[in-house]
Amino acid sequence: MRVCAAPPFAEDAPRVDDARLRAHDLLRVARLTLSGDEPEWVHDALARAPWVVVRRARAATGFVAAGVRGNARSQRFGTWLNIEDIEISRSPEDLLDIDPQQDRAALPALAALATLRETASPLHDFVWGPTGSAGFELATGVPTLTESSDLDILIRVPQRVDRATVDSLARTLAQAASRAGTRIDAQLETPSGGVALAELAAHRPHVLARASSGAQFVADPWRAP
Repeated sequence: MRVCAAPPFAEDAPRVDDARLRAHDLLRVARLTLSGDEPEWVHDALARAPWVVVRRARAATGFVAAGVRGNARSQRFGTWLNIEDIEISRSPEDLLDIDPQQDRAALPALAALATLRETASPLHDFVWGPTGSAGFELATGVPTLTESSDLDILIRVPQRVDRATVDSLARTLAQAASRAGTRIDAQLETPSGGVALAELAAHRPHVLARASSGAQFVADPWRAP
């Protein structure tokens, strides 16, 4: 079964990063042209919620690499979206202004998010917001989280931070996760790409940085490639 659609542009076409759209942004689409060989669940997912998430891959000018979410964790399909078909774009930080539905607020992931929003912490020194299932539910209003769902967040860290700040962020998230009875996975967006906070907090000599050009181990994620 295909996990990514063939691009609607020439394979050798120059590919670029569109600065207006960043990984983890959620896009409501007016339409999405499908190739016909995608999994059947893709059609159901888009009928339920016509939203896709920007993924880390370069596309030809006028297009963006996007992903469709299904009901199960295994249901993820990569595709390509014509930028003219975007109706709404919401970044992770935009979603902090959206309150969950009242009957959903007690879910562990949303309870952890509320703690992070309301409690004074070093997190508030950065631009950040929810991604993953929590972000998708807040953006779309479609129930997506379950009792066992983790909370995923993105923290934008364009400037170098010291080890003490990394450790403080890791402690803050661990405390909020423990209080809510869930797990919080944080990714720092650095000049080299997305880096897991857990890897930085472990003070490993090299960490995996995920960028639109691919993933690679780097010694210093703030040294742009």
